[in-house]
Amino acid sequence: MVPVTDNPASDAPGSETSDPGGPRATDEVVDLVSRLIRFDTSNTGDLATTVGEEECARWVAQQLADVGYETEYVESGQPGRGNVFARLPGADRERGTLLLHTHLDVVPARFEDWSVHPFSGSVKDGYVWGRGAIDMKDMVGMALALARQFRRDGTVPPRDIVFAFLADEEAGGKWGSHWLVENRPDLFEGITEAVGEVGGYSLTVDTPDGSTKRLYLVETAEKGIAWMKLTATATAGHGSFLHENNAVTILAEAVAKLGRHTFPLVMTESVSEFLAAVSEESTLQLDATSPDLETTLFKLGSIARIVGATLRDTANPTMLDAGYKANVIPQTATAVVDCRVLPGRQAQFEAEVDELIGPDVTREWVTKLDSYETTFDGDLVDAMNDAILAFDPDGRTVPYMLSGGTDAKAFAKLGIRCFGFAPLQLPPDLDFAALFHGVDERVPVDGLLFGTRVLEHFLLHS
Repeated sequence: MVPVTDNPASDAPGSETSDPGGPRATDEVVDLVSRLIRFDTSNTGDLATTVGEEECARWVAQQLADVGYETEYVESGQPGRGNVFARLPGADRERGTLLLHTHLDVVPARFEDWSVHPFSGSVKDGYVWGRGAIDMKDMVGMALALARQFRRDGTVPPRDIVFAFLADEEAGGKWGSHWLVENRPDLFEGITEAVGEVGGYSLTVDTPDGSTKRLYLVETAEKGIAWMKLTATATAGHGSFLHENNAVTILAEAVAKLGRHTFPLVMTESVSEFLAAVSEESTLQLDATSPDLETTLFKLGSIARIVGATLRDTANPTMLDAGYKANVIPQTATAVVDCRVLPGRQAQFEAEVDELIGPDVTREWVTKLDSYETTFDGDLVDAMNDAILAFDPDGRTVPYMLSGGTDAKAFAKLGIRCFGFAPLQLPPDLDFAALFHGVDERVPVDGLLFGTRVLEHFLLHS
């Protein structure tokens, strides 16, 4: 790791501090992340079985109240779906407010698959282990540690910062960010820009001169999330008879066509800029017009699974349901398909799907969240790059598109400009992509400390 200083933000232009001699955010961030992981906030997608968010949210609120924040606890449409908001006033109250948003829920984990208990928050071998370590209790811990430090020190940032700790992101935010945007827009009044998860992490590439360089990927775009239900309806009957119209067969054929289909390669601005930056800094030449692009891309390592999925729309069948007895042909058969759609492609995507599934299968959206894309420019982007360079002088920020989705989709509906910037410096050989929702999820301790310092610099220069 590049050597770092303890408190780079204390003399930040546009910020004010009083006696910054108390505990630093880096002193407690590892303990905070470990403690956060020990709250089992598994989001099953079922209101009846999702637990733990309220307990965790109230604990977060207490950590903020302990240093003097006035917090607001909000349940987003259902009991126990806890969200916490706190505002740190800035020097220029007329400027647009910056939102730093995190989510407290995590995807479930099967205990028997892990080498450590997934809710242990174990700190060993240079990592903090557990479900949510990178998605995204690492960022929750960094935000909480910095919020506490700022308040203890009497820090006044250049503009207001709203810290938001949210529920239900892992199930699409229906009972989290989207509910809040639709029912409590007052919570976001004055906010013009937002920073959240899945960005700011490092990708190490080999350079033409034989050295290595770290690129820090800033999320500027997200594919749309569209979970689609397919239904085939035909005539029910006895399993021993001849049946020309069998709902199971009709559905299976449609699902197979859709699952095997390759959608056209579409070059968006975010992906194009990412490919150009990697080509400029590394030994790889990622030519957007090359027929070998996807093959070459995988030389980047595990991150290619994310980037590769942003070259095309995808439609992956995930669930099938039909029948209730071996000798009864059912009247209906259903399937669920996880669709991820590139910005600007929704109409073309739907037309292509309709052609593939045919007239005998109907479709409906179970969940439909729009794609999002912004440009990689402006003062906030400059502040991100400056923060990275302050601690990694050879680093470089580059834009990229996330193949999944975040709460940014909700905030974009309010006209808020959104980015993913949860900085982490990662070991070059760490399979970071595999850790998202994966077994033995963990975050490097050194990466957390680096990220906390970078985030501090960013917040006090943004």
